[in-house]
Amino acid sequence: MSNQPTSQNNIISTIAADMEAVNGVIRQRLHSEVALVNQIAEYIISAGGKRIRPVLVLLVANAYDYRGTAHHELAAVVEFIHTATLLHDDVVDESSLRRGRATANALFGNAASVLVGDFLYSRSFQMMVSLNNMRVMQILSDATNVIAEGEVLQLLNMHDPDVSEDSYLNVIRSKTAKLFEAAAELGALVAGANDEEIAAAGEYGRSLGTAFQLIDDVLDYAGDASEIGKNVGDDLREGKPTLPLIYLMEHGTEEQRQLVRSCIETGDEQHFDTILAAITTSGALDYTRRAAEVAAQRALDAIASMPGSRYKDSLLQLARFAVERSH
Repeated sequence: MSNQPTSQNNIISTIAADMEAVNGVIRQRLHSEVALVNQIAEYIISAGGKRIRPVLVLLVANAYDYRGTAHHELAAVVEFIHTATLLHDDVVDESSLRRGRATANALFGNAASVLVGDFLYSRSFQMMVSLNNMRVMQILSDATNVIAEGEVLQLLNMHDPDVSEDSYLNVIRSKTAKLFEAAAELGALVAGANDEEIAAAGEYGRSLGTAFQLIDDVLDYAGDASEIGKNVGDDLREGKPTLPLIYLMEHGTEEQRQLVRSCIETGDEQHFDTILAAITTSGALDYTRRAAEVAAQRALDAIASMPGSRYKDSLLQLARFAVERSH
C-alpha cells in the first residue's frame, strides 16, 4: 500500500466524460409521470455519494478498451439498484441521516421511501432488459437476489451479540460486496473480455467492496459525523454487531464484553463513549483496518494481469483509496 494519499477526484478524472454521460442517463431514466417519484428519486440521487459502483463499470470497461455506450446504461442501472437498497435500508434501520442530509424516509415517510425504492428497482430491470443481453440480466438478477438475502441476514443479526466474524463477513459479501462484484463484471463483459478476465474483475470488485464496508465500520467509531455524513455510533444504536464490536467481545475484558453484549441486545447508546474508548484501546479498529487492507490487496492481486492503462492505474488507486479515506 502506498503512503501517498489518493483522492477520489483524480481516480475519476480519467472517466469524467463517461460520468457526465451516466449522469445524463440517470436524469433521463429517473423521470416518472408521478410527481412524488420524481421528487424522492431526485432528492436521493442528487445527494451524490461516491458513485463507486458506476465508476467501477466505467473503469473496467475502458480498461478492456470498450468503444460504445452500453456501459453508461449499465453504470446507471447499478446506481439505481444501489439507491433502491439505500432507500429500503434507511427505513429498516430507522436512519435519520445519510450523506450529511436527512434521509428520504425522515423527510417523506417510510411508505413513500419503500415504494420509490421499488420504482428504482423495477426501472433498473426495464433498462437492463433493453440491452438485450442474457448474461447482463443473469449477473444483475443474481446480484439483486443475493443483496436481498444479505439484507435479511443482517436483519437476523441485529441485536444478536453472538454473531461470529465469519457470519458477519458473509453478510458483507452479500449485502455490499456483491454489487461491487457485479459492477466490475459488467464492465468487463460489455467490453468483450473473456470469462477468466470477467471472473478476475469480479474478484477485484468483491474484495474492493469488502474493504469499503470494513472501513465504513471503522469510521462509525472513529469518523467525524460531518465528514462521514451520518451519525457516528449509528451501528451500535441499531444493534448491529460489526467487526470492531465482534473483535471487542472476543478480546476485551469480561466487563467490556458484557457491556457490548447488553448494548447490542438493547440498542442502548448511553454507554457509547465507554464502548468507543474500549474499541480504541483494545485494537479493534486496527484489526478491522488490517482486514480491510488484506481485502484491498486481494483486489490489487486480482487485476495484476489486466493490460496496463490509465484506467487500470485508477482501479489500483481506488483499492488504495478504499482503505485510506476518512469518509
